[in-house]
Amino acid sequence: MACGWWWWSETPRIPRLPLCCLWGASGSSSPCLKTSACLCNLPPFSALSTNTCGCPTSPPSTFSSSPRDTSSWRLSMALPLWRLASRCRVTLFVSREEGAKVVLLSPSQLKAKFPWINTENVAVASYGLENEGWFDPWSLLNAFRRKAMSLGVYSCVGEVTSFVVDTADNTPGMLQGVGRVKYVNVRLPDSPEQQPVSCAIVVLAAGAWTGKLLDSATAGLRGSLALSPLPIEPRKRYVYVWHCPGGPGLETPFVIDSSGAYFRREGIAGNYLGSMSPPEGREPDAGNLEVDHDFFQEEVWPRLAHRVPAFQTLKVKSAWAGYYDYNTFDQNGVLGSHPQLRNVFVLAGFSGHGLQQSPAAGKAAAELLLHGSCMAVDVSRLAPGRLWGSEPLLEAAIV
Repeated sequence: MACGWWWWSETPRIPRLPLCCLWGASGSSSPCLKTSACLCNLPPFSALSTNTCGCPTSPPSTFSSSPRDTSSWRLSMALPLWRLASRCRVTLFVSREEGAKVVLLSPSQLKAKFPWINTENVAVASYGLENEGWFDPWSLLNAFRRKAMSLGVYSCVGEVTSFVVDTADNTPGMLQGVGRVKYVNVRLPDSPEQQPVSCAIVVLAAGAWTGKLLDSATAGLRGSLALSPLPIEPRKRYVYVWHCPGGPGLETPFVIDSSGAYFRREGIAGNYLGSMSPPEGREPDAGNLEVDHDFFQEEVWPRLAHRVPAFQTLKVKSAWAGYYDYNTFDQNGVLGSHPQLRNVFVLAGFSGHGLQQSPAAGKAAAELLLHGSCMAVDVSRLAPGRLWGSEPLLEAAIV
């Protein structure tokens, strides 16, 4: 379990690229980012012609069919409109309020723009035109850290082995089972010894191991506020890279299929990157990072080849595995003070979209810690208390 300390005052400037998403007409939908949108029984986009049910019938006036770089656009396919009405209504309004440029494409429009896509069972496609894109997570993390260190922040890396929790201030009349973390015992690299680090505030952002760390911190707390373990655990996910000379080519956007499979172009030499989350009940063993190549053959490849027939002849070149810090309660982030540990602030459980939301989550955490409230946006619904109050804040946009 790695532990690092750093802070930053501003995020690095990153090129903002447009993307695009596809949703299908059968199977389960897996929208990608918050700006995915679907429309049903709503006023149409001003630039989009629709029929009576809201499905597009002609290209939007702002949508160009002439060749242009769409390699960083996103495309997602949707289930039948009547099943997506409620979700799409919320997503559409949020996306447009935040300035997202999203249009809907009918199957015929989709085929005209991307001839290599099989539009069978596709009801509608959500197409993000700008200010979307992908980035390298490790590069972004290092950019945050380097910026913080340039501002004078001291950063060290080590493994948290245990916590020293003080319960001495539990007085009569107060809830029992509440304490404060006095020290965090940390083992530095290449050292057999651990060092106690005293702390006034602990920001616990340990990703997939947040739940395990909190279990060890609260293990000695007993009383009226005894709570069940935090439902955050590691979930292993695979990413595959394949080569397909006859594939979609340079015009490939970031595609998210209704089946849950996704892919994008990787470089300019006919390489592609993608995967999907395992079906319900087939979670792989998270005790190691070994790649299951049979999962690609049995689950991912058939979905890719159905949506993009050219992928029937692909050849896998490499693969790796990593962890989601998966919130089993509602697949959404946990941001706020822990109810049992007075000086512990939790920032975890984002279930695969933490890097996307990290700048906003970091800013919200800083405001809560410094001012006691978040001025930028109301994040009270993400507080840890919901995990024990049976109030799930379900997140559907997980791939």
